[in-house]
Amino acid sequence: MKNNQKVLNSLAETQLNMNSHSAKRRNFLKSTAAASGLMMLSSFNNKKQAEKPVVTRIRFSVININHGHIYGMVNAVIKGGGELVAVYAKEADLLGAFTKQFPQAKVSGSAKEILEDNSIQLILSSGIPDERAPLGVEVMKHGKDYLVDKPGIITLEQLAEVRRVQKSTKRIYSIMFSERFENKATVKAGEIIKSGAIGKVIQTIGLGPHKMNPKSRPDWFFDKKRFGGIITDIGSHQFDQFLFFTGSTEAEIVASQVGNVHHPQYPLFEDFGDVMMKGNGGSGYVRVDWFTPDGLKTWGDGRLTILGTDGFIEIRKNIDIARYDNGNHLYMVTQKETTHIDCNDQALPFGTQLVDDIINRTETAMPQAHCFLATELALKAQKNAKVL
Repeated sequence: MKNNQKVLNSLAETQLNMNSHSAKRRNFLKSTAAASGLMMLSSFNNKKQAEKPVVTRIRFSVININHGHIYGMVNAVIKGGGELVAVYAKEADLLGAFTKQFPQAKVSGSAKEILEDNSIQLILSSGIPDERAPLGVEVMKHGKDYLVDKPGIITLEQLAEVRRVQKSTKRIYSIMFSERFENKATVKAGEIIKSGAIGKVIQTIGLGPHKMNPKSRPDWFFDKKRFGGIITDIGSHQFDQFLFFTGSTEAEIVASQVGNVHHPQYPLFEDFGDVMMKGNGGSGYVRVDWFTPDGLKTWGDGRLTILGTDGFIEIRKNIDIARYDNGNHLYMVTQKETTHIDCNDQALPFGTQLVDDIINRTETAMPQAHCFLATELALKAQKNAKVL
């Protein structure tokens, strides 16, 4: 936590020297850094820069850093055997904060310079959401793999183009669904379910509440055309988890609704959404919102319930308000007992698996079809949602 505070303090100092527009971006970086887990998600419990691996297996670079999730993405790839080579971003303040955390990254003069570097195998990005898919298309056309922050695609038209280019180039287009890949209790749940401890999964219920912090948000945060809508954005995690835990390879939306029920000052914003879906492996329910009160000690009381034929699992992702201020708590009820598991020592395999896939052209981190189907479900639920 001391290291977290040092990072936040340094960001705050930088903010004092920015004009009002840059200051707004700086506040957003601080907010999204916390929301992406610098304080609470498991991969950020220690904000120290990941140690450089003994053997570098791939070289990667970063283009655009408009959301703090990029820090977790970079650390995951470094831990998996990646060497961070370069970074490009238009915003000097965001770039300064990033290079302070990752001084080994060379600052490039353009995205083109990175794209045309044939020594780089992977590009990471957490740009403004509507710019993520077009960049990914260019990345794949340049013969590189792509790891992008969620939402990695915000329209069905973008999805069609990404699918077309991915099919023709055979590159990896991966979306960082951090509520699964970066949450240790959720990773543990995957291992438990694979063992058959709760039988066949019947349903998942995913709750994704978030803290608003409106004064710290940039303008694009409130524009649906730029962030894609609440289901497309923060709901994207939940579709990934639904498919993964039910084992569904086909799925459809049963019903969805969205609304801006409490923020009329932001007419292009959405603060609530929920979805019912069904797949060939089970059913699911999702609720996402921007109503986490300031009294909570983290950015949202994220929860996941997995119902099986012989038991159920409940996950407290970021906090357990009845018992613990930290997250990664898993509760399991089977035919024999009720168990609590503190999962904070659980390993996170995503970075290593992704690097393996880049080298071996495999799909161990996340099948490409899964990535696209989770995205398609979110986009269809968003597009066809009834307005509250």
